[in-house]
Amino acid sequence: MNWLMGFQPRARTPRDFGRRPGRNKSQTKPGKRQTGGENRLEEEHVATPTEIVDRTLNSVSRLGSQRFAVAPFHEHYDRWLLNVRNVLSEFEANPAVTIDDRFREERSRVLTEIDLALKDRRVKETSNDEAVRRANRSLLDAKSLLARADREHAFKMNEIAGKKEHAIKPVITNLGRVREELNRIVRMRAGFLRGISKKTKAQKTTETTQKLDSTKMVLAKIEQSFASEQQKLQSEYERRRRRILEQIADYQKEIEKLEAGMQADDALDARQAACSALITAVNSLLQRTLSTQENLSKP
Repeated sequence: MNWLMGFQPRARTPRDFGRRPGRNKSQTKPGKRQTGGENRLEEEHVATPTEIVDRTLNSVSRLGSQRFAVAPFHEHYDRWLLNVRNVLSEFEANPAVTIDDRFREERSRVLTEIDLALKDRRVKETSNDEAVRRANRSLLDAKSLLARADREHAFKMNEIAGKKEHAIKPVITNLGRVREELNRIVRMRAGFLRGISKKTKAQKTTETTQKLDSTKMVLAKIEQSFASEQQKLQSEYERRRRRILEQIADYQKEIEKLEAGMQADDALDARQAACSALITAVNSLLQRTLSTQENLSKP
């Protein structure tokens, strides 16, 4: 019989397989009394060492391939390791199995190694969880900073627009008066009998035109000044916003990378290796037991 690591778990026979349908063993025909033989309980089947080993190997193999679907995975490690210990304890406590020192040493070594491996994975995953929380906090802070930058930019742009309106309003009013004055002068009729000479009209037209041009220049300078201030503010805002967006993108990439690492590692490799080592230890114990029994049976 081959009890190597590549064993196949045995299929269990269904509980009701082979039982005749529609018949209950406890029922008897009316008017008939049960005999002493029918009252006798069936002898309980005592599992052989081979059957005990088979059941143990199936349980260990199943635990070795168990996956944890929900992170954080380290919260499942203690329960999993306790299940492994319970399977081994049940195996060792069975009176039909003889445990030797070599098996105890191998079992203790494997359990110690997997316990240390899981503790190391727990530390790494906990550290990874904390890194994800820090990155998420930083991401939220960056998004809040972006929203605040947008609000501050809108406030400052409105503030500049208000200052601009306040500054140019009197200039525009003055500009309108100068235009009206120029139009009035242009409409005036000059002549000997008109109250104003052509020379005076020309002079007033020139002076008013210069005044109009000067007012326009003042208005243009004010508008240029505020346009430069707005452009500077816009450039600073865009640089700040671009920098914050880059930080947000970096935090999102970091979170995705950390979460991908968490999903990829549930310590399956270490747990499989430990269970494979335990299967080998149980098979070796069985082989030693059978070899010892064979030697004792020889004349």
